[in-house]
Amino acid sequence: QVQLVESGGGLVQAGGSLMLTCAVSGRTFNSNAMAWFRQAPGKDREIVAASSSSGRSTYYADSVKGRFTISRDNARNLVYLQMNSLKPEDTAVYYCAATLSTYYRIGSREYDYWGQGTQVTVSS
Repeated sequence: QVQLVESGGGLVQAGGSLMLTCAVSGRTFNSNAMAWFRQAPGKDREIVAASSSSGRSTYYADSVKGRFTISRDNARNLVYLQMNSLKPEDTAVYYCAATLSTYYRIGSREYDYWGQGTQVTVSS
């Protein structure tokens, strides 16, 4: 019943910026903590950022602190990931995920719903 669709990925040069958007359908969005994960080729899926259902509490992986910002617009059922100062190591498929909890988790297995992903490629 809950569906997530990511958009906004693309090819960008190192130092550039992208904003990813996750559109959520379903009646439980305002009660869901949300997160962004990414997976590079041959690598494990890793959390990038997470937000509590209210957006008041957030989490960032050390690798993206100070560069990425997660935000949400509950009235429009949207979650954003603003990515600045992109590096080649940020290249990955980025996934939006939702939990049934109102507070975020940091493990991928704790998330109940996933989008199909959007490719972000950062060239050097």
